[in-house]
Amino acid sequence: MNLEFIPIIVGTDMNAYNMSISFHEEYGVHPILVGQAPLTFTQYSTIPAHIEYFADLHEAGKFTINLEKVAKKYQEPNKKLLLVGTNDMYVRYIVENAEFLRQYYVFNYPSLKVIDQLQYKANFYQLCEEYGIDYPTTRFYNCGDISEAFHDEKMRYPVVLKPSNVIKYIDLHFPGKKKVYRVDSEKEVNEVIKTLHDGHYDDDVIIQEFIPGDDSYMWDGVLYVNQDKKVQLVALGQVVLQEHTPTAIGNYTAIMARFNQDLMDMMKNFLEEIGYTGFANFDLKYDERDGKFKVFEINIRQGRSSYYVTRLGENMARYLVDDCVYHQDKPIKYAQGEYLFSVVPKKVLREHVENPDIQKEVQALIQANKWGNPLFYKKDKSFKRKLYLVARQINYVKKYRNNHW
Repeated sequence: MNLEFIPIIVGTDMNAYNMSISFHEEYGVHPILVGQAPLTFTQYSTIPAHIEYFADLHEAGKFTINLEKVAKKYQEPNKKLLLVGTNDMYVRYIVENAEFLRQYYVFNYPSLKVIDQLQYKANFYQLCEEYGIDYPTTRFYNCGDISEAFHDEKMRYPVVLKPSNVIKYIDLHFPGKKKVYRVDSEKEVNEVIKTLHDGHYDDDVIIQEFIPGDDSYMWDGVLYVNQDKKVQLVALGQVVLQEHTPTAIGNYTAIMARFNQDLMDMMKNFLEEIGYTGFANFDLKYDERDGKFKVFEINIRQGRSSYYVTRLGENMARYLVDDCVYHQDKPIKYAQGEYLFSVVPKKVLREHVENPDIQKEVQALIQANKWGNPLFYKKDKSFKRKLYLVARQINYVKKYRNNHW
């Protein structure tokens, strides 16, 4: 197949691997990966054509320099370099340097204004208020000045604490660091605030009501909005399991495809109203107390678990190519079908899915062979990588037995 594009994927993690195999499945193409350091998801894989490593890739000032080197190395006549980011920091760098990068690449991401509305949680929840989007009761506290303790008589406990500035927080290392903190009292809230302050986190922390319910109360939305700000794809999944280790809470390890027209339309309408473009990944939770889906955040890219969309027949790479390379105007597609995405083994699913109804569905999908782990991509011929994946599956069994969220 003589393609008119070369995929350049920024990242070497699970998200980068899932996007790589999406391109390979659809077009037989081997993408170029660009990363800061080797990660076992992609290091030994036979799917990327090459992986370019830059130790300073995560530095804002060096990002464009490195991507310019990659572009000059791999550009070919009459072929477009299609740029795909796989985490929020890289996407933000792409958008901040869009004018420069468009000399070499084609891509589709939101404007910096829209990104700031979504990434800074105070702005995001104000946006939710404006457009009538339900979200959990939320407060903010600035960890830069902890002279006055947090106190709010209206807050219901337990609550969840998480940093508002994820980009700043990700590079910090200190004792007791977690991705998300769940606490049961105001006293514990202030103890976590002090831990963050002492760890040199000096931005807002989000203090948010914990919505009751196990992992299956979490939902995942994946949408693609073309460069003309029209939604072309809406997909929905119900979480079966998420990571249970302190540093990885919120990363979904198993998702079942779902269909809910009202919820899908809510996400679609919101993105079109705010002028969004590109992939978006909604994190929601169903609150059985009032029967509403509450939005936690919207990631400005496809998620690490979004591959289930490709398995529903809506290949994520195809949406990018049709829009950014061929400029096709396609009608909206609401993804439908039965599929279980899982990066954990069947043993973990049997032992740790709490909801009995969900457990029955999981086992039925496994029996019907409507499930899969994208990391075990059959066309990836690396034996060394397969050994790593088997060890990873064994480790998941241990992790879930030893960690409880």
